[in-house]
Amino acid sequence: MAANRTTQLKTELVDALRRHSGSVVLLHAAIAERLGLGPADHKCLDLLLRFGPLPAGDLADKSALTTGAITGVIDRLEKAGYAVRASDPHDRRRVVVEPNRERALADIEPIFAGLKRGMSAMLDRYSAEELELLLDFLKRIDQLIDDHTAALRRA
Repeated sequence: MAANRTTQLKTELVDALRRHSGSVVLLHAAIAERLGLGPADHKCLDLLLRFGPLPAGDLADKSALTTGAITGVIDRLEKAGYAVRASDPHDRRRVVVEPNRERALADIEPIFAGLKRGMSAMLDRYSAEELELLLDFLKRIDQLIDDHTAALRRA
């Protein structure tokens, strides 16, 4: 009986993760639209905010976009005021994309404010041990997804 319940819970969890993934994609598409960006532009802005200034080629690699596509992304981020192109101080032939962190956060933080409040209230329901389990699960699932994504790109 316990094995059946475990199997059922695994199935439900995989289904829940699939729904969650779809919800997150739709959320970020809506955020991108609110910012006047496309979804790829928004995710590249997120990469710039997380990693700081990046050479255009590195941004292309991290986003899995072609160098041609990344040129369009950078053009749109510049036009929206979220990034600027600068010369690499170590190699003036390379372009470094620098986020306009202040502008981006001023526009993005209000969009996430309600979600952050709701998430905080939801997480208050869990003990420290449960939060550790959830954090471990998310780190492991992210690594699994990253590994699978890399394998798909290599194939």
